[in-house]
Amino acid sequence: MQSTRLTDLAETLLAAARTAHSGRGAHTLFGGHEHQLRQTVIALVAGRELGEHNAPAEATLQVLQGRARLTTASETWEGTAGEHVVIGPDRHSVTALADTVVLLTVVTAHS
Repeated sequence: MQSTRLTDLAETLLAAARTAHSGRGAHTLFGGHEHQLRQTVIALVAGRELGEHNAPAEATLQVLQGRARLTTASETWEGTAGEHVVIGPDRHSVTALADTVVLLTVVTAHS
């Protein structure tokens, strides 16, 4: 059994993001090429974003800390710590409205 204290990981990743040129840090909790499920904790410094990209087969985003905005061509969602959103099939971007840490859960289709 694998256990991770998300609050500690969030603080570690946010500290790394604050010193990184990209303004972000990430750690895959579970998944990889041999799995369909992938869970990644992503830290973004305020004002930084994950630029527009295609949505995977199925995905959710949970804000662990801070405030995030998920934007598609037709919708915008803003979430704070404790909020969760199902990501639709449209291209989207994620912007940190404050120093933010999110848990991204993705199901990918095996080829």
